[in-house]
Amino acid sequence: QVQLVESGGGSVKAGGSLTLSCVASAYSYNSNAMGWFRQVPGKEREGVAAIYTGGGGTYYADSVKGRFTIAHDNAKNTVYLQMNSLKPEDTGMYYCAAGVIDYGLLDYSKYNYWGQGTQVTVSS
Repeated sequence: QVQLVESGGGSVKAGGSLTLSCVASAYSYNSNAMGWFRQVPGKEREGVAAIYTGGGGTYYADSVKGRFTIAHDNAKNTVYLQMNSLKPEDTGMYYCAAGVIDYGLLDYSKYNYWGQGTQVTVSS
């Protein structure tokens, strides 16, 4: 069982930055990929960024390319999401997820483990 704990959410003005962190326990053999997803009320959970934790690639939603960066620290079992040039439409609950995935890392249905979420609010 992988447990995920997110932190780093908050409220910022448009153009600002935030860094989200997600610490995974019992990592190693339980997952090969981690991702960040966001959700707003009434909408489906959206893949924002994802990474193969053993190396091999990062993936981003078109809406965040060039603004967000995902990174993984193996020693700390932590995945980060650096968010720059934030826009009001980036507002939502951000969830960290982990799973054993061959392809489609931005598809939330591929993931087995989820954190509780951290709220990000961007005001204009």
